[in-house]
Amino acid sequence: MRKSVIISGAGSGIGRAIAIRLSELNFDCYLLGRNAVHLQKTLIALKDGDHYILSADIKNKESLASTLSTLRRPVDALIANAGIGGENTWGDSDRWNDIVETNLTGTYNFINTFLPHLKASTSPYKHIVMTSSILARLGVANYTAYCASKAGLLGLMRSMSIQFADDKILVNAICPGWVNTQMSQDGMQGIANGIGVSVQEFYDIAMQSVPLRKMSEPSEIADLVAYLLHQQSVTGQTFDINNGALMS
Repeated sequence: MRKSVIISGAGSGIGRAIAIRLSELNFDCYLLGRNAVHLQKTLIALKDGDHYILSADIKNKESLASTLSTLRRPVDALIANAGIGGENTWGDSDRWNDIVETNLTGTYNFINTFLPHLKASTSPYKHIVMTSSILARLGVANYTAYCASKAGLLGLMRSMSIQFADDKILVNAICPGWVNTQMSQDGMQGIANGIGVSVQEFYDIAMQSVPLRKMSEPSEIADLVAYLLHQQSVTGQTFDINNGALMS
């Protein structure tokens, strides 16, 4: 029997890559996000299956609840991937609330909204995977909201791994480093502008702290997620995938 998965932030980048990889492994994919146009582009890239679009904002519980009627059956996995990045600074235009409410509270909303459908699965083991970041481990100036929200996801993951263990739900997190996505490209552009260098110059600087001297591709992150959905012994763990940028 085919398994099903809900992927938040499925309209681009890592989320799209995860959806494509899981569809190749015969998962039916529910693609959740705010931008229906982007979700449609992901949908047409998937291998044939029973795939659906769920248009919702993870910050809004009512928005998430409105998608429940679309679910045709229990789901076997939740991929909490949606998130936003960028700088924030104290003041009237501070993005703290938006970033934290999306990355941390939004993940909490997403998982709890669909948790009953996950618990209803007859699979021996069910899975939740959260997309955190290497910046849950490291500090970057003016990224206080992003660093704090991604670090918060690791605490959320550990707590849920214990809370849901009796339901045979395995909960883990991944911490990608630099990944070749639009979010990373925008981040590099912002930092480059801030220190007065070109994007290429900043890329060269950034890669000096990466032993393999490269960014990951979204497909590499998707392969790790696919592995986590096919194991039955790992829960409460964080997986660093960053080309060696963090080793402790």
